[in-house]
Amino acid sequence: MAALEQGGLIAQTVFGILVIMSAASWYIMFTKLLEQQKILNQAKRVRTSFWGTPTLKDAASKLDKDSAYRQIVDDGLLAQDQHTKLIDPVDQHEWLGSSLSRSVAAINSKLGNGLAVLATVGSTSPFIGLFGTVIGIYRALIKIGAAGQASIDAVAGPVGEALIMTALGLAVAVPAVLGYNWLIRRNKVVAEQIGAFSVDLHGYMVSNGAVRPAIAGAKVAPAPAAKTAIPPKA
Repeated sequence: MAALEQGGLIAQTVFGILVIMSAASWYIMFTKLLEQQKILNQAKRVRTSFWGTPTLKDAASKLDKDSAYRQIVDDGLLAQDQHTKLIDPVDQHEWLGSSLSRSVAAINSKLGNGLAVLATVGSTSPFIGLFGTVIGIYRALIKIGAAGQASIDAVAGPVGEALIMTALGLAVAVPAVLGYNWLIRRNKVVAEQIGAFSVDLHGYMVSNGAVRPAIAGAKVAPAPAAKTAIPPKA
């Protein structure tokens, strides 16, 4: 606080900007983490209960209304209903595939919201802290020139202020960069699961329910044992 008081308006402005950037980055990291975890939990429920229902509408009713998987199913059902109303003949496989791809792309785009802010904070906050450092060094040089000698009393305060601004810039940037990389990796996992579900749903719909993925925990019937050939009699 003493360094901020000595630094004046410029140092206080730099400090306020860094505080705002840090608060924004932590808020985005916390909210995106909750959003990703919610979709990951939905994926577990889909694998265990979704494909065991007799009809697709019954399966959709088991999903949360605001869930990403419910959105894909609703978009698929809507595309299936719209296909019968088309004037020009379009292959159902292509129509459903394009509709599900748009739905998946919309979900992935929503998952990426806010990550640009983390990247911006991680790349610019060190330079904002460096700006405060430059101002501190500049004030130290002015005091040295005014005093006519480089005494420790003249330069200790401004140099300490400069070092604090550098440290603050790094303290804001490092969590933002780490959080950005971590969330990007989790987004890839979520996108892979959603893409796999979209492919399974596509196959289910174009086959009228004949093709569906294996249900988790389901017992697989063992393959019949091969018959041993009886050697011919001599």
